[in-house]
Amino acid sequence: MTDDTAAPPPRLPLDWIAAALRRERTRAGLSLSELAKRAGIAKSTLSQLEAAGGNPSVETLWALGVALGVPFSVLVEPPAPAVQVIRAGQGPSVHSEQAGYAATLLSASPPGARRDLYHIRLEPGAARVSEPHIPGSVEHLIVSEGRVLAGPRGEEVELGPGDYMAFRGDVAHSYEALAPGSAFVLVMQHV
Repeated sequence: MTDDTAAPPPRLPLDWIAAALRRERTRAGLSLSELAKRAGIAKSTLSQLEAAGGNPSVETLWALGVALGVPFSVLVEPPAPAVQVIRAGQGPSVHSEQAGYAATLLSASPPGARRDLYHIRLEPGAARVSEPHIPGSVEHLIVSEGRVLAGPRGEEVELGPGDYMAFRGDVAHSYEALAPGSAFVLVMQHV
């Protein structure tokens, strides 16, 4: 027997949409009035949406995305965490039918991003403190050996072999070996 009274799927939190609209409108350098005009919606509707109120339809959000020159998904995707950690064996994997091979996507490259790749070896002792890099920098690291304490100052996370971490590189951050012979792969992404 099926349940015909199943609840509809949950709606997206309005604060996600509000933050995305404000962010993208600011990036585009548009006033509330100008964006509302370009999207063909009332200025009061846009103001309400940016204040996390109202009940936006797909059509309204689609029109706003077009007016802002961004994909619809940019307006509805959840905010990215400040620090992302994927523990060894816990990321989404796709396995090969032909070999003992599994690919785990840790981070897709955003359009226009530049990346530098480093292999880092470190030994216990003083932490390596890094000053902020250029604005928009993101650091991705995967520990290959040992144990490492890394991340933005005050938000460091202990990582072991196979663990992945991503964090803003445009804030002060550090790396510290917690075991002899520690090593990790570092990808510096610059937008």
